[in-house]
Amino acid sequence: MSELNFLTATAMAKGIREGKISPVELLEVHIERLERLQPKLNAFVHTDFDRARQQAQAAERAVAAKAQGPSSDKSPGLGALHGVPVTIKSCIDVAGFPVECGTKLRSGLVAQSDAPLVARLRAAGAILLGNTNVPELLMAYETDNLTSGRTNSPWDLARTPGGSSGGEAAAIAAGCSAGGVGSDGGGSIRIPAHYSGISGLKPTPGRVPSTGHFPGSAGPFTYLGVVGPMARTMRDVALLFEVMAGPDAGDPCAAPVPLRRWSTDAIRTLRIGYFESDDFSPATPETRAAVRRAAEALVDQKFSVDEWPMENSDRAWKLWWNLFGRAGQMAFSPMQSGHESEFSPTYRDFRARVAAEPPMSGSELLNTLLERDVLRLRLLAKMEEHAILLCPVCAIPAFRHGEREWQINGRKLEYLTVMSYSQWFNLFGLPAASVPVGTSPEGLPIGVQVVGRPWEDEAVLGVAQAIEEACGGYRKPPI
Repeated sequence: MSELNFLTATAMAKGIREGKISPVELLEVHIERLERLQPKLNAFVHTDFDRARQQAQAAERAVAAKAQGPSSDKSPGLGALHGVPVTIKSCIDVAGFPVECGTKLRSGLVAQSDAPLVARLRAAGAILLGNTNVPELLMAYETDNLTSGRTNSPWDLARTPGGSSGGEAAAIAAGCSAGGVGSDGGGSIRIPAHYSGISGLKPTPGRVPSTGHFPGSAGPFTYLGVVGPMARTMRDVALLFEVMAGPDAGDPCAAPVPLRRWSTDAIRTLRIGYFESDDFSPATPETRAAVRRAAEALVDQKFSVDEWPMENSDRAWKLWWNLFGRAGQMAFSPMQSGHESEFSPTYRDFRARVAAEPPMSGSELLNTLLERDVLRLRLLAKMEEHAILLCPVCAIPAFRHGEREWQINGRKLEYLTVMSYSQWFNLFGLPAASVPVGTSPEGLPIGVQVVGRPWEDEAVLGVAQAIEEACGGYRKPPI
């Protein structure tokens, strides 16, 4: 194992610009580790080493040209990610990469062009290693499907790295990728980051364009779904965010919000609220302890921190489920009709959960949207006083493959509701990050969620980075 694999993306880019790290060598150590760990992790759907090597060689030539100084013939500038190997979730278009989204219904589908965020990464000099595994149609918190198989956690191969950005989280945590891109409609960036011991940001809808993502940002997914950065450190997450952020006409939520750099002093003026657990889905003792530790770390840094109870959590969960589960299946139904025999067991379970409820009526959908806005306005009014919230990412750490219920505090909790801590903030369209803080009795990582007000993603990143620096952040997994 090369230590180059576990440098931060920021350090990789700096070392390359200064001529201390070879882009070709950096790529090769990532390819070597990827090939060695792929049989265990199964994190990747597709790799493109030939093109990546060409890009690394071009990156090395650009560094050499730049080193010649002003006398060189218009030597190219070096982007913020020049020569850094990254990966992309396999539901996002990368020209020439398969985008099957874990389902036989899209078998053989290859992207014809880059999504805008991919084009921005390339323009910043990033080298695309390949794309990563997902559950079928992204509808699970465990990454498994009939086209690419099951992805395992680098912390324990008997456990899941989460979903739906599970392949991305496993690849980054294991040192096969310096960072990358996931998507999140109900925790699908934050929960895999939490399970895998890395960091991730669910941006405000529209900050990073979802153009080129499947399913598209339309209908119920407009409210819930975003694409966003994942990496081993919050500083790297912020770097990726800065590269990818900006409006695009293909995203209905896009807005021309400029990047804002918050100073340390400005970040510390933000008042913090926190809750360790919620009665709707009680968190494990170690999860509560991680939130408390994060809150105490901020107090030590002179932040103003108060306990802050989550309100209307049961209704928020039900409204999220109405949009993500019930309305989402209505949107998917035309492409699925007649193909039921081709679905994976995990996706069949999801469909069965939706089918157990009556079809959603127009009035119920309208009332869901109206109530969502009422609850969102109440939450934002409370956040006028507490601009940042800390809470669990999920009630539990990474679970064993196939598990679907758990006993916590004497209560039986089921698969979807233990994830509610993340789902709430998809419903309300708030930026939220996961940062590693604690450890379970089994030695598994536990993340803490940092939530902010709409369009204040940079504040979320700043507070998360303060927590990370105080609490240690990323640890190498045992794989």
